[in-house]
Amino acid sequence: MRLLTVISFLVFFSAEFTQAQTSAAAQPRRDSLTISLRQADSLFLKNNLLLLAERFRIDASQAQVLQASLYDNPNVTLELSAYNNEARRVLDVGRQGEKIISIQQLLYTAGKRNKRIALASEAARLTEFELLDLLRGLRFDLRSRFFSIYFQEQTLARFDQQMATLQTTVSAYEQQYQRNNISLRELLRLKALLFQLNNDRTEIVFQLADDQRALRTLLSVDQPIRPRVFNETLPRYHLPNQSEDTLQQMALRNRPDLKAAESLTRQAELNYNLQRALATPDLRVGGTYDQAGSYIQNYVGLSVSADVPVFNRNQGAIRAARSQISYQKQLHQQKAVQVSNDVATALQKVQEVERRVQSVEGQFTNQFDELNRGVITSFQKGNLSLIEFVDLIEAYNDSIRQLNRLKADRISAYEELNYLVGTDLFR
Repeated sequence: MRLLTVISFLVFFSAEFTQAQTSAAAQPRRDSLTISLRQADSLFLKNNLLLLAERFRIDASQAQVLQASLYDNPNVTLELSAYNNEARRVLDVGRQGEKIISIQQLLYTAGKRNKRIALASEAARLTEFELLDLLRGLRFDLRSRFFSIYFQEQTLARFDQQMATLQTTVSAYEQQYQRNNISLRELLRLKALLFQLNNDRTEIVFQLADDQRALRTLLSVDQPIRPRVFNETLPRYHLPNQSEDTLQQMALRNRPDLKAAESLTRQAELNYNLQRALATPDLRVGGTYDQAGSYIQNYVGLSVSADVPVFNRNQGAIRAARSQISYQKQLHQQKAVQVSNDVATALQKVQEVERRVQSVEGQFTNQFDELNRGVITSFQKGNLSLIEFVDLIEAYNDSIRQLNRLKADRISAYEELNYLVGTDLFR
């Protein structure tokens, strides 16, 4: 009876301590950054260094388009008489001397300039698709980490409540052990339970630290992130109204990595056209002024020159470009098959995780919370043995941990579907 009285007092004290600890935990730390998902998205677009760096690649690719549109500079040659033997003059360039001035301009044939511009423009489009694909992947990582942190903090809050109760109970048992009211076996069993709970908590803290590090890197901040989730945020994730075939068609239209594969195929075709055009010789048109070295004084001539395509007709490059088209087309088809399969698999994951959550989230959670409260009361009244108390506490803690992990997996599955379809289905 004396032991039960002590436990009753300690359980009451533990409840008060737990309430105070929960209130303190609800207050955000001064050095933390409390943000909603929408604010995290905004901060990500503004601060992420990988996105900022990728924009410079787009500028560079646009500059390549400008470069491809430029004409070649004319070539000017000036030839002077170094020494006049008859007049014995050095650099005799006067009226009686000699100088030759010639100018040449390269003229592209077969539309080579326009073909180079088209190829550079397609390469610039590819860079834009790569930026969109990078944005898609980083945003998926951002949202998955955001909700993972949120649910892990929920688990830690429950664990802290349990640890406060167990720590107080262990202290009470230690006092009773010193008075020889309980056995060492009972005390060690409670300490083992507290030790296991601490180990589980440490594992969650380590995972939380990894997610925090990744999220802070994505947002380019050095403060711990405290996710703030509004009541309307989680319900927006629900089974999509679109059919599997519709989602696959959406992915084929929207996925930037698939558009990048299309762009590579288009580049291969444009390069083939360019290589065929390069087989046509270009023209060099120019003029020459010769003061005294021709058959008449002050000779002015017009020149036109071109390579004769006898040996090199760009055969190898044309053949390679043709093979590259077939290669890129095969990769594009393979990518399209992969996209369709990815969407189908992601939809199956969403359906399965939604089924699991719906089956346990409501009644199961309430029952376990009620059971947890009843366990403490029953143990206080002596209606539960120590072994039963420990087993029920372990079952409750493991269930809470698994349930919050399931909720995080649910959001991650929906965000993966967003990622694979290439658009935000749940706004």
